[in-house]
Amino acid sequence: MAEEQVQQNQQGKQNQQNKKNEQPVDTKQLLKVRRDKLQELRESGNDPFLITKYDVTNHSMEIKDNFEQFESKTVSVAGRMMSKRVMGKASFCNVQDLQGSIQAYVARDAVGEEEYKAFKKMDIGDLVGIEGTVFRTKTGETSIHAAKVVLLSKSLQILPEKYHGLTNTDMRYRQRYVDLIMNQDVKDTFVKRSKIISAIRRYLDGEGFLEVETPMLVANAGGAAARPFSTHYNALDEDVKLRISLELYLKRLIVGGMERVYEIGRVFRNEGLDTRHNPEFTLMELYQAYTDYHGMMDLTENLYRHVAQEVLGTTTITYNGIEMDLGKPFERITMVDAVKKYSGVDFNEIHSVEEARAAADEHHIAYEKHHKKGDILNLFFEEFVEEHLLQPTFVMDHPIEISPLTKKKPENPDYVERFEFFMNGWEMANAYSELNDPIDQRERFKAQEELLALGNEEANTTDEDFMYALELGMPPTGGIGFGIDRMVMLLTDSPAIRDVLLFPTMRHIEQ
Repeated sequence: MAEEQVQQNQQGKQNQQNKKNEQPVDTKQLLKVRRDKLQELRESGNDPFLITKYDVTNHSMEIKDNFEQFESKTVSVAGRMMSKRVMGKASFCNVQDLQGSIQAYVARDAVGEEEYKAFKKMDIGDLVGIEGTVFRTKTGETSIHAAKVVLLSKSLQILPEKYHGLTNTDMRYRQRYVDLIMNQDVKDTFVKRSKIISAIRRYLDGEGFLEVETPMLVANAGGAAARPFSTHYNALDEDVKLRISLELYLKRLIVGGMERVYEIGRVFRNEGLDTRHNPEFTLMELYQAYTDYHGMMDLTENLYRHVAQEVLGTTTITYNGIEMDLGKPFERITMVDAVKKYSGVDFNEIHSVEEARAAADEHHIAYEKHHKKGDILNLFFEEFVEEHLLQPTFVMDHPIEISPLTKKKPENPDYVERFEFFMNGWEMANAYSELNDPIDQRERFKAQEELLALGNEEANTTDEDFMYALELGMPPTGGIGFGIDRMVMLLTDSPAIRDVLLFPTMRHIEQ
């Protein structure tokens, strides 16, 4: 029988035997056995928790992918023992590390009688270090012929049964550490997430941007339409909020002459959870002096292509079976034209709020009493357009009512120089030609505060310090915000935002 066919963890065998005998697994007894083994190790002077380091020379996939280079050479690997098959004087085990897993052949004559006895007492889930030479078995599996086996940490808990893994979705998110152990594809997703963020940084650094950090606890949570979390700062006896955006502080830096800045950081919005929303998420915002929203479109195209090529090796990606081509020029369409294309309603022919409401009523679009023509245009866009924007698309020229921080279009002041970037029907980024007229900005803030008084909890309030900065003078500036989590979802073909957050927000449960 081939080795890989017979390898399975001891706990799995125990479970199968118990099921056959129709006897429940005595989990308490299994846990007690592990603690008894630890006590024996300590009494014999072999406490694994006293080991402080282990010299790892190589990882599993590095060895397996380059067998010719490593054949007959000595390597040291470390990781979690995921399976073990004891056969008298020789045994096999499988060790899982960051990259994947590799088989080890442990023979009594090679490691010594005492060390072999110690190996046989090790459990699935224990962390081990193995030193030995690289070879291939008769079945062609790259393996390590162990010369030394060291127990580095004793596992006192029992892993889920290997072949079924951790399948309870709720527990996968709550116990991500177990999920990472049992599901290699999950680990691969988060390794890829790290590479995506690194690739973003390399691209922007290469374009002359400076990475900065700005406050998370703020007096005024502005820069986006969202409800903030509030807390109290005891030392200053002041109420403060968790930031909902990075915008206003980064713009202050543009005023200060930094010209090109970006920040990648967590923001917090007191709203619901679904497959694309988590109350805390990773946002990347950047601001570039002396450019406009067209410059931000060019940057977005180049950034997405760079990241996809560097991390995935291609500019063609597939999400949920839909192929998207980042190599082609991204489509550019105005919001008015997009609504006309998909709903048949031409807002160029609508000249008053009454006409907009009549169109909404006709198309069964619900609106609120404070909504103006621009708000209703946006409701039409959300209802009729978004789901169709599968390929990379810039939707441009938003109504002024929903864009309080954006420069007006000189030829049509009812609209602003703003775009949202869409893929797969999702908003992936939001960008402006930034409003740098302090008089206009104050009027926009005033309009936002009127909305707040009418009950809109997502409206902005006037930030006087930011206003002072604008009055000093801010150059023409382009700015953009990217949702990093959604970008990672698309590039890793992950169905929900929780699949790309190591520790997503969950309702607390008593342990």
